[in-house]
Amino acid sequence: MIDLYTAATPNGHKISIALEELALPYTLHALSLPDNEQKQPWFLAINPNGRIPAIVDREADNFPVFESGAILIYLAEKTGRLMPGDARGRSLVMQWLMFQMGGVGPMMGQANVFHRYFPEKIQPAIDRYQGETKRLFRVLDGRLKEHEFLAGDYSIADIANWAWVRTHRWSGVEIDDLPHLQRWLDTIGARPAAQKGITLPPSSLDLGNAGGDKARAFAEQARKMVETGQSRQSGA
Repeated sequence: MIDLYTAATPNGHKISIALEELALPYTLHALSLPDNEQKQPWFLAINPNGRIPAIVDREADNFPVFESGAILIYLAEKTGRLMPGDARGRSLVMQWLMFQMGGVGPMMGQANVFHRYFPEKIQPAIDRYQGETKRLFRVLDGRLKEHEFLAGDYSIADIANWAWVRTHRWSGVEIDDLPHLQRWLDTIGARPAAQKGITLPPSSLDLGNAGGDKARAFAEQARKMVETGQSRQSGA
């Protein structure tokens, strides 16, 4: 029913987790970002922005959807799951989904670049993006102090935020002082769909683990992409 074009990144994992949660049949197509597969003409016909993830809904006359948040909304509306049907409940989910799309993802992404990948250590930039990431984590922790999940029942908002927050060590940000956020991470991490989703496609490195030789090798590959300017051409 669904063709998923993806790679082993937090944005990609959002969609594999959601598809597993929804038990929708799908075919996974793993793209090699270092090889710029996401910039090939055949993929640009699916996503003109040349970034992963993207889906094609074969059941809906081969309808393509790109941008991870838009894909999550499409899948939730298609199935009537992972998002409430009433206006207030839907708005809550959308607010916390946009919180991830506009805040958590971009700030953690920049923290990753300057903390892990950039050839020079520019400490003010590292401090800026790690500090803003930690501030956003405190917002999540405050919300989760009073709520089991971000927007009522477990939803696409939780999936989107969890796929990024679980990689906090890769961004160089600890959460030992945020117990409600940690509880939420553990709760979702125990879900079979989340456990499976973060392994699709298979990767030599789990970004939830920030150390070891594999982490150094992964960072070095990403650093080369930054140094050569390929990061401006690749999806993440």
